[in-house]
Amino acid sequence: MKTLRKQALQLLLTRDPEAKAQGTMKLDLAEQVGAEEVIAEPADIPGRPLLPELVPPTQLKTRSVRNPEGHAALIHALAHIELNAIDLALDLAFRFHGMPDEFYLDWLNVAKEEALHFTLLRNHLVHLGHDYGHFPAHNSLWEMAEKTKHDILARIALVPRTMEARGLDASPPIKAKLLTIEDQKGAEIIDLILRDEIGHVAVGNKWYRVLCTERGRDPLTTYAALASAFSAPRLKGPFNLEARRAAGFDEDELYALEQLWTSKAN
Repeated sequence: MKTLRKQALQLLLTRDPEAKAQGTMKLDLAEQVGAEEVIAEPADIPGRPLLPELVPPTQLKTRSVRNPEGHAALIHALAHIELNAIDLALDLAFRFHGMPDEFYLDWLNVAKEEALHFTLLRNHLVHLGHDYGHFPAHNSLWEMAEKTKHDILARIALVPRTMEARGLDASPPIKAKLLTIEDQKGAEIIDLILRDEIGHVAVGNKWYRVLCTERGRDPLTTYAALASAFSAPRLKGPFNLEARRAAGFDEDELYALEQLWTSKAN
């Protein structure tokens, strides 16, 4: 039987989004992890469907959610983020060998929850008369994963704790926008995603601090150095401080985040 890390790679390479999501949700985390296996990186990571077309973020149209196409495009964008999040968690589980079993089980559990999020959003999109792939999307999340694929500390600092943590800030205004058009189902999905994403970012914070401790690095100054070295996106407020605290960001980190945002705004 394939170890969990090899199963993660197989799912990562899966091109069909539905098969990827369903296969991920069916992972049995009681199986052997295979932590010490050195698994060669194959080509074509991650497996992607032919659609959606991937374009730079600047080429994506801004649409009003009050327009049915704009409403569907928003749900599609969220589904795309969640599909990427499945790949990001699977990639962390397959790519970096020699970590404790708990590391891999944490990220595979994250992948399973991201797969549920994608499935809920895709089903909602179908209810709106569309499907995943009907609108263009961007590739920013995976581009950062590519930049950091040779450095586990940078990967965790800049993907779960930066790119994905932005979802904590974005969820309340997205929910409010959906409620203006009485999309109660969409709002309920956002609530579930926010609840789970707090846990996912907490997993990132946990392992980031473990790695900083192992390397004798200060988490705050190390983060600033990594963000600069890998050209991480500049975070924009306002920040969901309550959710970020629940996800394990400490007060020094939140202060630095708000100071950076304030200085840029001025």
